Amino acid sequence: MFRCCLLIALALLPVRASADPSESNRLVLARAALAQVGVTTHYDPAYTRLAYPGGDVPRERGVCADVIVRAFRAAGMDLQALVHDDMRKHFAAYPQQWKLKKPDPNIDHRRVLNLETYFTRAGQAVAITDKPADYLPGDVVSWRLANGLPHIGLVAMSKTRTGRPLVVHNTGAGTQVADVLFSFKIVGHFRCCSH
Repeated sequence: MFRCCLLIALALLPVRASADPSESNRLVLARAALAQVGVTTHYDPAYTRLAYPGGDVPRERGVCADVIVRAFRAAGMDLQALVHDDMRKHFAAYPQQWKLKKPDPNIDHRRVLNLETYFTRAGQAVAITDKPADYLPGDVVSWRLANGLPHIGLVAMSKTRTGRPLVVHNTGAGTQVADVLFSFKIVGHFRCCSH
């Protein structure tokens, strides 16, 4: 309980002024992701009809992509609308494994492969390295788990004692902060809010 309250208190701290507005936006993302710990307590991949734009599943439920979507909404960016708009214009550029004939604003933004494609198309991809210092708070990282499943999380403001950034993600037990940055194969590293 104390840890959860401490994490939420950290998330509510004001963002310090920065000469780099993208840094402030990334800190907003990091805090918004952290604020989901203890709120989103269930992993639920069920297809759900959502309002558009701004639709969301109930806050106590979600998948790894919902951590990202909710953090971006707190920073004033609706990935549901952004991904849907880009998919409407460039549907063939997105993965076709779901055999859809057109974009679906209820689910497209909740799929890791679509978020990877969107961030890459938006020019947000940065180098994938094995150096902890290259991963900044608010960066989005995507992996392939040992079973090959795609996964996505957001780099937190806190680090391990050895300097490895912690990650906010949801692999099945709700949104958590964990030392998993280099636990899986990194396939995507995105630095958003740089415009």
